[in-house]
Amino acid sequence: MWLEMSERRNFEFLEHMADAYIAAYGKDLAEAFENAALAMFDVMTEVEKVHAEIEDYVEVEAEDEYALLYSWLEALLVKSDIDEMLYSKFEVLNINKTPNGFWLEAKIWGEKFNPEKHPQKVGVKAVTYHLMEILKEPSKVTLRFILDI
Repeated sequence: MWLEMSERRNFEFLEHMADAYIAAYGKDLAEAFENAALAMFDVMTEVEKVHAEIEDYVEVEAEDEYALLYSWLEALLVKSDIDEMLYSKFEVLNINKTPNGFWLEAKIWGEKFNPEKHPQKVGVKAVTYHLMEILKEPSKVTLRFILDI
């Protein structure tokens, strides 16, 4: 299931002294990862102004789900920086357990950064493991993480 900006936001910004502390929600891990990505880009710009014009693909591997969340957000941050892109639509196609940990593949959509169209909020320097949580309930997953801004 992919997420578009027209849908209700399933993330919130939590209190933190200097960084962006985020709680992202989903009915499952994949949807929570999609909302985490959307929240990260909402820290940087007004994501509702980012049109889903260009489709791209992201694949990450990690030893556990915490490292997978870190790798997912870090891969998006690096791709955004290198390609001068902003993203606003995310579809996690698969999250699979492998003999070495976990593997995620996703489609992402966005457009080239345009300073006249995309207001800059704050720059995200890095994803951190500090206070990272993955809380699983029968019909809800909550991710909490901090972005170094």
